[in-house]
Amino acid sequence: MTRPVVQEVAGDASLPRAVDLVVIGGGILGVSAALWAAEQGHSVALLEKGRIAGEQSSRNWGWVRRMGRAVAEYPLGIESLRIWQGLNARIGQETGFRRSGIVYSGQSARQLAWLATVERDAAQFGLAVRRLSRAQLAEQFPGARLRDTEAVMTEEDGRAEPALAAPALAEAARRAGAHVLTGCAARALDLSAGRVSGVVTERGRIACDAVILAGGAWSRLFAGNHGLDLPQLRVRSSVLATRPLPGGPRHALGNGAFGLRPRLDGGYTLARRGRAAVQITPDAFRLLPDFLPGLRRNRHELALTLDHGLWQGATTPRRWSAEAVTPFERCRVLDPEPQQHALGQAMREVRAVFPVFAQARVAQSWGGIIDVTPDGVPILDHAPGLPGLVIATGCSGHGFGIGPGAGQLAAELATGAAPLVDPAPFRLARFGRGAPAG
Repeated sequence: MTRPVVQEVAGDASLPRAVDLVVIGGGILGVSAALWAAEQGHSVALLEKGRIAGEQSSRNWGWVRRMGRAVAEYPLGIESLRIWQGLNARIGQETGFRRSGIVYSGQSARQLAWLATVERDAAQFGLAVRRLSRAQLAEQFPGARLRDTEAVMTEEDGRAEPALAAPALAEAARRAGAHVLTGCAARALDLSAGRVSGVVTERGRIACDAVILAGGAWSRLFAGNHGLDLPQLRVRSSVLATRPLPGGPRHALGNGAFGLRPRLDGGYTLARRGRAAVQITPDAFRLLPDFLPGLRRNRHELALTLDHGLWQGATTPRRWSAEAVTPFERCRVLDPEPQQHALGQAMREVRAVFPVFAQARVAQSWGGIIDVTPDGVPILDHAPGLPGLVIATGCSGHGFGIGPGAGQLAAELATGAAPLVDPAPFRLARFGRGAPAG
């Protein structure tokens, strides 16, 4: 099977006529927004064109971290970890969250310089991060054949299960009063006097006062139909999960070759690290001025890939009416094939470091599509020129860990509540975007 097995969430049978807030997108960010808003007493409709956590929210590595983020994300990462810590008790369901520690290690000059940056940034926010020598690193991973010379570690960061977390939050949102609608694509916003007054879905219209667009890799397409230019591209990822493996490492580890983490079922999730596959699409050419500085700066960690994304991007309509069948109905779930060569290389690297992985057997592998902004930091902001719409997208591969906090912040913006953290670093205006065009 080339897609993760995700806890299924059945959608509601009926469409509400009116709610306070509509959330578009059933990933970790969208379900977190719906849960928080419903808990505050707002009526909420959560719309998902396919299935809850069908795309990247079930296909990521499952790391829940504060360390190693862009400085702009640290406050949100800190608050999100606090939320994760109490989630199981809060919703009465298992998310898989455990504070089991994360280690980054390296050996090249570039890697060691990055570790020093991680340590400095973490200290700025008062995080308990330890610098590990080669001997101390060996103590954390007994029996390993690590070639890395230094590392940084935080024992308070952890992990959760992507296949469990978003579905559990969606069910909790429903228990709090939210309508959860799966297989129900949002076609377009309904505007009155220039302001959001509802959402037209494939099953009918829902009147509302506010909308959160948390559509992940689809957000740019949906926003573009309303003339809003979101600078966001797609990056292809590949991940595998092993069967239970006794005696493996107890911490998540990321080095120059791979990333791995222990799973709740006793297996491991692992992937190649450091060569993200940026899809060559028509949008890649349209947004080249926005992304070129980052591509140059991170050229050692990025690789351009020519795949089905080019054809899909070229043939997908960019404008449609609210009465028309939309791209979101024609493709319910982005489900790319995993890049087996990259996964095979990652497994070889892991086996060279951890002899116990010679016994590892692959349970599943899958591909995913990550929504990426030019600076790798999400957009969490009121949409310029479209009052009532909040954009919550572009988590750039960091969204699972910050999902609970980012979702709450988006819901706070949408409902006028005091924000969890300062939203200024996440404003769309940092990319020079103003009012919608056309």
